[in-house]
Amino acid sequence: MEADDAPPRAILPEPFAGWFRARGWRPRDHQLELLERVSAGRDTLLIAPTGGGKTLAGFLPSLVDLTARAAPKPQARAGIHTLYVSPLKALATDIARNLATPVAEMGLPITLETRTGDTPPSRRARQRMLPPDILLTTPEQIALMLSHKSAAELFGKLRCVILDELHALASSKRGDLLALDLARLRTLSPEVTAVGLSATVARPSELAAFLVANRGQAATRLAEIVTAASGAKADIAILRSEAELPWAGHSARYALPEMYAAIKAHRLSLMFVNTRSQAEMLFHELWRYNDDNLPIALHHGSLDVGQRRKVEAAMVAGKLRAVVCTSTLDLGIDWGDVDLVINVGAPKGASRLAQRIGRANHRLDEPSKALLVPANRFEVMECQAALEAAEEGAQDTPPTRPGALDVLAQHVLGMACAEPFDPDLLYREVTSAAPYQGLTREGFDKIVSFVATGGYALANYERYAKLKRTPDGKYRIAHPRIAQQYRLNVGTIVEAPMLRVRLARLKGGALKPKSMLAAGRVLGEVEEYFIEQLSPGDTFVFAGEVLRFEGLREMDAIVTRAHAADPKVPAYEGGKFPLSTYLADRVRHMLAERGSWLKLPAQVSDWLRIQAEFSVVPGADEMLIETFPRGQRHYLVCYPFEGRLAHQSLGMLLTRRLERARAAPLGFVANEYALAIWGLNDMSEMVRTGRLDLALLFDEDMLGDDLDAWLAESNLMKRSFRVCAIISGLIERRHPGQEKTGRQMTVSSDLIYDVLRQHEPDHILLKAAFADAATGLIDVHRLGDFLKRIDGRIRHSALSHVSPLAVPVMLEIGRESVPGDAGESLLRETAEELIAEALGEHAAR
Repeated sequence: MEADDAPPRAILPEPFAGWFRARGWRPRDHQLELLERVSAGRDTLLIAPTGGGKTLAGFLPSLVDLTARAAPKPQARAGIHTLYVSPLKALATDIARNLATPVAEMGLPITLETRTGDTPPSRRARQRMLPPDILLTTPEQIALMLSHKSAAELFGKLRCVILDELHALASSKRGDLLALDLARLRTLSPEVTAVGLSATVARPSELAAFLVANRGQAATRLAEIVTAASGAKADIAILRSEAELPWAGHSARYALPEMYAAIKAHRLSLMFVNTRSQAEMLFHELWRYNDDNLPIALHHGSLDVGQRRKVEAAMVAGKLRAVVCTSTLDLGIDWGDVDLVINVGAPKGASRLAQRIGRANHRLDEPSKALLVPANRFEVMECQAALEAAEEGAQDTPPTRPGALDVLAQHVLGMACAEPFDPDLLYREVTSAAPYQGLTREGFDKIVSFVATGGYALANYERYAKLKRTPDGKYRIAHPRIAQQYRLNVGTIVEAPMLRVRLARLKGGALKPKSMLAAGRVLGEVEEYFIEQLSPGDTFVFAGEVLRFEGLREMDAIVTRAHAADPKVPAYEGGKFPLSTYLADRVRHMLAERGSWLKLPAQVSDWLRIQAEFSVVPGADEMLIETFPRGQRHYLVCYPFEGRLAHQSLGMLLTRRLERARAAPLGFVANEYALAIWGLNDMSEMVRTGRLDLALLFDEDMLGDDLDAWLAESNLMKRSFRVCAIISGLIERRHPGQEKTGRQMTVSSDLIYDVLRQHEPDHILLKAAFADAATGLIDVHRLGDFLKRIDGRIRHSALSHVSPLAVPVMLEIGRESVPGDAGESLLRETAEELIAEALGEHAAR
């Protein structure tokens, strides 16, 4: 913990002090304090605002130590001195570029290199033989290096591990993998010191616990904490447009003129969106609007690495005016002279917004400038809530949770790939990692048994036998090929199966498949599911271009450039951020307090005023339920404000209960703020006559038998199991020279799931899959908190027609199933009908 009596500030030695003086700089107090603590071998967490020099602070102890060690005479390189770990490949590359400058200018005898998934295999192999002093890498690459026999020699003299943007890793499966790797690094080099860096921290003690080894202490040990002074307050505004604010949707097309004007008025703008699909769509729309032919680029994780590097280099060189991007650029990266961040759509979390805003004017003493562009009326309130949270410095990073069992299984196999392990020693090592402190010996032994045999139901199949017991009680890999398979599949990021998008060349007006495969350039990757929906001749937007799908060749989607007025936009399974509980709470309070409506645009405040006159605006701790007829159906709309994920789970559970109540439900839709269910029977009348008790409908017991029954018959658990099976190594995505298709992966995992459900229902992977589903796919804990919150606080409003507040969620019905221009026209007509119906009396006044 942070000491009451802070240690004396370290004195910066030469040539470092001279380098600072030559630039007219002086080291900040937190940089010197971190240097003092880390040089003394104390694990430390540095919390510093964006632009506060925290990355340089993290490296200073290593640079000073390496320079001092080399001063008498150069020593033969004997392994890595410092590991820098980043959650993003782009961040590691950026930091390496920025660090190389002072190293070169001071003439320091220090070598530094990067190692990510984009690093060529030849260089990775060379790095194991001739390691640099400082290696900048990712959690997955550390796991790979630790799986080799050379790990003890490579890391035996490791002195420092720097974990940048620690908040972005600690509460995820990647964080579990990193914690286990850190525990192994401490075993290989007991003198190693851990340094955590973060700008956005809601609960510092959780990150401080992550950094230290806990070996059976009664109380959890914490790293020391250094907190930097706060920087200049950010300049944040919400875009105001003369255009009509959309009632629903996420495109923000209405604001294109204002966004384009903002780009023209600034040197370089980063335009953040929440999904890759939104990035492609916004980039396409901007270029349609780009009459001045401004240099605007696109950056997201599915683009080819070469294309991403070109965009990054152009940003650094000052050749771009705007970059449309996803979270690939929102952590710690200092790309060129960014002076404006435009967040398109609601940020979904206060900490995420703070992180993104920090990309502009990446300096402590200058305010970052940001423009929030809500895509619809509810998002106006969410943006206002995020703005106020940012002004208060509030944070909402997710809480930590127990370490995932599938990640532990992967780690156990990786340790066996390096050398035979003693289970007693490995258990002590694993439980020294913060996420696995509570792991029992019985639970650990079950994981080892699973890795060794696949479990009781799979023990007779040789393919699942990966470990063998040695005469001295250790575990070794059963065959050398298992180590090769492990290294091909290591990691915890499981995306939907991807296909390469390869640009073909036209020759004589016709495609030449064989030659084009040899010459075609790869633009990036899209999900296999999306390509399967296309027919030859269909067009779609990708990598900022309109492409025509020509056909499929093995793992390549062959495309040519095209012109089309309405191309499709690839959809991606991952990357959708949930609305944080913190922002949801602020939005509910804003809705309940009429005085806060004055801060909102007139279109939004009028919308809420009309809602209050026609129906009800719920209190902060209340939930409003509206029932009304429309067409041949009857609707129940509720407003939990708990995020789309929790609402979808709630919809599945409520439809089961409504079926038992004979409401004859037909379906439901959800958005971030509301849930709409429709059926054949009049639910207003059912409530009035007592045949439908809303308090019982929303009772907490729905998370018992109803939840278990739903999971048993849905594909959701199979999907969760598939992810766990891949991470644990039970199912392997990649084999030497080939990769399984998505369909093959699904068939394999579904077969195993059915076998285990029938013959070994307490299998460790089934438990892991349920834990994943409960926290990730279903959001059970959030649903449980919600049901407690509304107990005795449900307000029902029986209406004659749709209310103004219900229009956005009602517009979700059928939205994703109607493609093309005809679909847009139909949705526009539906929207106009709903709005006219909701505002009928007021529109007539």
